[in-house]
Amino acid sequence: MSGLTHIGPDGAARMVDVSAKPVTMREAEAKGRVAMKPETAALIRDGKAAKGDVLAAARIAGIMAAKKTGELIPLCHPLPLDAVSVDLTIGEAAVEITAIARTTGRTGVEMEALTAVSLAALTIYDMVKAVDKTMRIEAVRLTRKTGGKSGDFSAP
Repeated sequence: MSGLTHIGPDGAARMVDVSAKPVTMREAEAKGRVAMKPETAALIRDGKAAKGDVLAAARIAGIMAAKKTGELIPLCHPLPLDAVSVDLTIGEAAVEITAIARTTGRTGVEMEALTAVSLAALTIYDMVKAVDKTMRIEAVRLTRKTGGKSGDFSAP
């Protein structure tokens, strides 16, 4: 089972020991989108959703989620985050989500950025599901990361 860092020699799940890794600046960017009817996007854009400001709630949810990633994902290290940003852009029939997480630590922040995007998307869905049950959460992915042993990554 070489290459699987969360599996020990005996095949059991384990938390990776990062104590010997150097502390470096690490940053990750993730993206995703919530596809919806144009009328739903207009409702969000115009600030007319019955539950309130959809984008503000989604931004806060994403940031809060990033901070809780170590509690939500088994075997994920809890990290002291230096910064988290969640940017939301309303298109004709979708909300595009970009999250950036940064830490100075021994392990990366990819999961924190991905968790931020995922929870921001779920919050958008929750806030307007009464008017559009056809919404789809799509294309949640890591788009960039810097720092650490594996080096930099940028999605094609």
